[in-house]
Amino acid sequence: MAKFGLSQPLRRIEDPRLLLGGGRYTDDLAPAGAAHGVVLRSPHAAAKILSIDTAAALEVPGVLAVITAKEWREEGLGEIPCIIPLKNADGSDRAETPRIALAEDRVRHVGDAVAFVVAETAQAARDGAEAVTVDYDPMPAVVDLAVAHEPGAPKVWDGIESNIVFDWEAGDKAKADELVSKAAHVTRLTVVNNRVVVASMEGRAATAEYDKAEGKFTLHCGTQGSWLVKNLLADAVFKLPPEKFRVVTPDVGGGFGMKLYLYAEYALVCMAARRLGRPVRWAAERSEAFVSDTHGRDNITLGELAVDKDGKFLALRTRNYANMGAYLSTFAPFIPTGAGTKVLASVYDFKAIHARVLGVLTNTVPVDAYRGAGRPESNYLVERLIDAAARELNIDRIEIRKRNMVPQSAMPYVTAIGQRYDSGDFRTVMDEALRKADWDGFAARKAASEQRGKQRGIGLAYYLEATGGGPTERAEVRFAKDDMVEVLVGTQSTGQGHETAYAMLTSHELGIPIDRIRIVQGDSDQIPTGGGTGGARSLYSEGQAILLTTATVVEKGKQAASEHLEAAVIDIEFAPSGGGRFSVVGTDRGVDIMSLAKIQRERAAKGEPATLLDAAEVAEIKSHTFPNGCHVAEVEIDPDTGVIDVPRYIVVDDVGHAVNPMIVRGQVHGGVAQGVGQAMLERTAYDKDSGQLLSASFMDYCLPRAVDLPDIEVDLIEVPCETNPLGVKGAGEAGAVGSPPALINAVVDALAGAGVNHIDMPATPETVWKALHGAKAA
Repeated sequence: MAKFGLSQPLRRIEDPRLLLGGGRYTDDLAPAGAAHGVVLRSPHAAAKILSIDTAAALEVPGVLAVITAKEWREEGLGEIPCIIPLKNADGSDRAETPRIALAEDRVRHVGDAVAFVVAETAQAARDGAEAVTVDYDPMPAVVDLAVAHEPGAPKVWDGIESNIVFDWEAGDKAKADELVSKAAHVTRLTVVNNRVVVASMEGRAATAEYDKAEGKFTLHCGTQGSWLVKNLLADAVFKLPPEKFRVVTPDVGGGFGMKLYLYAEYALVCMAARRLGRPVRWAAERSEAFVSDTHGRDNITLGELAVDKDGKFLALRTRNYANMGAYLSTFAPFIPTGAGTKVLASVYDFKAIHARVLGVLTNTVPVDAYRGAGRPESNYLVERLIDAAARELNIDRIEIRKRNMVPQSAMPYVTAIGQRYDSGDFRTVMDEALRKADWDGFAARKAASEQRGKQRGIGLAYYLEATGGGPTERAEVRFAKDDMVEVLVGTQSTGQGHETAYAMLTSHELGIPIDRIRIVQGDSDQIPTGGGTGGARSLYSEGQAILLTTATVVEKGKQAASEHLEAAVIDIEFAPSGGGRFSVVGTDRGVDIMSLAKIQRERAAKGEPATLLDAAEVAEIKSHTFPNGCHVAEVEIDPDTGVIDVPRYIVVDDVGHAVNPMIVRGQVHGGVAQGVGQAMLERTAYDKDSGQLLSASFMDYCLPRAVDLPDIEVDLIEVPCETNPLGVKGAGEAGAVGSPPALINAVVDALAGAGVNHIDMPATPETVWKALHGAKAA
C-alpha cells in the first residue's frame, strides 16, 4: 500500500478466493446431523384456510415434523414485524398487517407460507410437503395496483378500506398549491415504476442450531447485517434476550436490499431446531425465490411540474400509489415515503414541493427496498417530467436543466423538502457528461441511423441519491496471534468490495501491508453492534469508525512505544508512510507497529505490564451524503421489430472522494445493468383473475444478458463531501438510480418523431412496436 495508497484502482483482494471456489455461503454449511426443511406454499392468491391435515405427511419415510400456525401459536411465538411506524396525513397511525411465520386462517398471495416440513433429507421433506392436505376456500384477489384502491376491489385485509394501508404526506402543500395555480405552465405526467424481481445470484438460505444447555440459538443465513435479524428474532418472535441468539452471515452472493430483512424461514428453522434438538437447514429453490423474496419498485406516480414564464421551476406536486404487496415487510412503508421523497428536489431549485404517498395492499408478494430504495423512483419521475416540460415549452432539454440547477456557489443548500446538501457541482458534472457523449455530434449519428432504417435517440438524466444508515457505526482493530491485523466491522459485504476498501483504509492509516489485514464481518457474537449494509452507507459510515479506531490504535501505540523505547510519550511520533513506524523524535530509534504489537502481546501473556494496541470505537454518523451524477444514453430502435440497441452509455459521477475508483466503476456498472433490466426487459406479470405470478421463472422473466448491455463508460469528478472526514459519498446504488430515466428519455427521443411522447417501463420490443404503430394509427 505504500506503493499505491488511497484513491488507486487496486484490484479486489477478495476476488481470488471467490473466483477459485473458496467462498463459503450459507448452503455450503452443513452441520452434522442436520435435517432439511421445505416450505409448503399457497397456490392461491387469496383463500380461506378451512383445514390443514398433516397426518399423511407425518407417515412419509424420513419426515420428522410438520409445523403449521397451530404449532407456532402453541410455542407462544410472535409476529414477523414491520418496524416502520408511520403517521397518516390526518395524524392517525398506519394500519397493521399482522403476520406470523405461517398463514393461519387466510393466505394472501401465491407463495404465502402455510406449513414447514422437516425431514432427514431434502427429498423426503419435499415428499412430505406434497402429502400435506390443505382445504382452501378461494376468494377474489386483486393484484393490479391501478385498481386495487378503487371502490369494489377485493379487500386484502378486512378492516382496511380501499386497501390503503397508509396515506402520508410531506412538504408544503399550501405553498405548492398556490404556485401551481399561478404558474405560467404546468406539465403533468403519470409514470409507472414497474415491479422487479431481485434475483440475487445466491438464493436465500438458513441453517439453525439450538444449544439446549445454554438455551441459545445459532443461525447462519445470508443477510445484509446480522444484528437486525438477531434483534427481531429475539424481541419480536421468540421474546428472549438478544444474547440468546447468535446470527452469523458468511459470504453473501448479492443482496440489493432484499436480504436486509427477517424472513419467516429464518424463524422457522430456529423453531424447528429447538423442537427437534438438531440442526435444521433450508434453502430456496429459484422458483420459490420468485414468490417468497421481497420484490422491488411497483409505483404509479402522478407528477405536476409548475414552471414560470422564463422556464424556471416553481413547484413539484406528486401523488404516488406504492404497492406494498399482501403484508408490510420490514422497512416497506419507509421506502416510498421517507426514503423516496428525500430526493424529490434532486439538483433543482424548486420553491415548494408537496408529496402524497398512498401505500396500497394487493394479493402479491410483499415489496420492500431494492437497490436505491425509493430514490430511483423519485429521480425517474423528476427526470421524465423535465423532459416532458422541455418538449411542451419548446425549450432545449439541457437548457431547462441548467436554468434550474442549484449552483455550486449556493452550497450548503437546503431544498424545498428540507434536505441539506453540503457539496455539489452539478453543472460541471453534466457538462462533462455531455462532452464525453459528444452530445453536439448526435445529429450526424441520427442521420446515419435513419439511412439504415433505424430510429436513434439520445437521453440524459441527472440523478441525486441520498445515502441511508443508522446514527452510529462500530469498528474494532485486533492484532492477532498469527501476525495478522483483524478489522471487525458492523457492515456486511454482499459483493461490493468491502474487504478491499476497508483494508486500503486501515493500511493507509496504520502503514500495515494490505496482505496482513483481515476483515471480519457478520458474526453477532464477535461484533456486538452493527448497522449492516444498505442505502449505500458502508464506506462513509464504517470508514468513519475505522478512522476513529485506527487513531486510537496510534495513541495506544505511542504509549506502548514510549515504554518500549524508554522515551516520553510526547517525543514519540508515528509515520504510517514509513511502514507504520513509531520513533523517538530526532533519533534513529524506533519500532514498527507489527513488532510493537507482538512485543506487547507477549508481555501480556507472561503477566507483565503491557499496553495492547487493540482498540474499538463507535462513530456517530451525523449526516447523510448526496452522491449525484449525469447519465447519457444513446439508443437505436428497429421500427419493424421494436428491438432497442444501446450503442453508447456514458456516466459521470460525483461520489466525493473515491477510495478505490475501480470498485466505484464496478458498482456503477452493476447498477446500470439493473437499470437496463428494469427499463427495457424485466416485467413482473400477475394474472389479474387468478393472481398467479406469470413471470415466475427465468423462462418468463428476462434479466439482462451480456448481449443486452452496452459498454458503460464511467468518469468520476470528485467534489469531496464535507460532512465526513473521508470526503466520501455513497456509490453502491448510483448506477441503478440514474439509468432508467436516461434510457427511457432516449427511447422517447427516438420515437418522438413518430408522435410517441411517453412510454412506460419496461420498453420491451412489443411495447415499443405497439407504441409506434399506435401513434401511426392515431
